[in-house]
Amino acid sequence: MCKILQDDNVEEFRTVTRSIRIRGHSTSLRLEAGFWRALDDFARGAGLTTPKLIETLHAEASELLHAADDSALNLASILRTACLLMERRAQRASA
Repeated sequence: MCKILQDDNVEEFRTVTRSIRIRGHSTSLRLEAGFWRALDDFARGAGLTTPKLIETLHAEASELLHAADDSALNLASILRTACLLMERRAQRASA
């Protein structure tokens, strides 16, 4: 087995809901604790608050994906993918 899923990281799978504001609109986001931890760490490293990072990622995704209608964007999916991309970038930088 690959031994990635272990007893010591079971908390990473717990879903956590946070309320944030994006461009003045309140929204709730439900992500696994591991993704929140990654977003918090990245935001801190970038000198941002986590809500500001999320707002920035949302704006970048809207522009990149040319989504004129924000409802076409799945913010939770964007954030999970951003976490994956940030992890890959960090791994390449440390190699």
